[in-house]
Amino acid sequence: MKTLANDIKNKSFKNAYLLCGEEEYLKLNYKNRLIKSIAGDDTMNLGMYEGKNIDINEVIDSAETVPFFAEYRLIVMENTGLFKSGGEQLAEYMKTIPSTTIFLFVESDVDKRSKMYKAVKSAGYICEINRQTENDIAIWAARIFDYNGKKITKANMSYLIASVGTDMEVLSREIEKLISYALNKNVISKEDIDAVCIKQLNVRIFDMMDAISVKNQKKTLDCYYELIAEKEPPMRILFMISRQFNLMLQAKDLSSRGMNREQVAHTMGVQSFIAGKCINQCRNFSMAELKSGLAESVNTESLIKSGMMDENIGVEMLLVKYSKRN
Repeated sequence: MKTLANDIKNKSFKNAYLLCGEEEYLKLNYKNRLIKSIAGDDTMNLGMYEGKNIDINEVIDSAETVPFFAEYRLIVMENTGLFKSGGEQLAEYMKTIPSTTIFLFVESDVDKRSKMYKAVKSAGYICEINRQTENDIAIWAARIFDYNGKKITKANMSYLIASVGTDMEVLSREIEKLISYALNKNVISKEDIDAVCIKQLNVRIFDMMDAISVKNQKKTLDCYYELIAEKEPPMRILFMISRQFNLMLQAKDLSSRGMNREQVAHTMGVQSFIAGKCINQCRNFSMAELKSGLAESVNTESLIKSGMMDENIGVEMLLVKYSKRN
């Protein structure tokens, strides 16, 4: 991404760019920054194409057109599928792009063996933007707070990310809300986060499982009723409970083998903060309890789907059983 940032800063552009990968927020951000830097408000020399039914001859004709009172003609193509199949004609054209034409491709899925991928790599620059690490996201978020004259401690930053997740688009909206809420404050507090940020469902399930782990039945049921009041379907809540028992079971097993949080996260295929939460929670359960909880969650789901049990009653019975003091 440094190459993209430098090209934008120096206004020294290549003939072709491909933005691909899983992180949609950053892809959109860099797409917009490139468009603004290359074309600005000029729509006469900007061609926008999206989808798989694009007339490649029309695209090539546009690319061959000399820009009108501008340095470049920019052609933006999104989610075309040409980097999976059918891109042979445009790939061949990539060898002869006029110096005044710039192609910007934005794709969710690419095949690095495709002719288009190799053609763009030869003609320009490919930036694969994947999910950022928790540390990278914390640094990015801290810069936004700093730009807006706000500070946040490392502990509260971790709490914010754990509460709303690592989806950068969602997190950016929550940060905007925090900045507006704490308009007359310099430091973002945990209370500010609790006051305005919307916790993800999996975070709410973490809270519920925390209550179960310490046998706090009132809090367990309060968490459940809050989710029901917010129109979360009981079956979705049950699925998340099953998932959490499964994650804790894996975390307990891997931790017992001497793995640290990062190793557990990598092996389980989850984010670091989720692994850390599971490691902490599973300490309050024995392996037998976790296996039993998972099995009973799956059995409850089966009974509900077969019509032998009401979904609300089924989930409540499960929560009451595992949050009851022995």
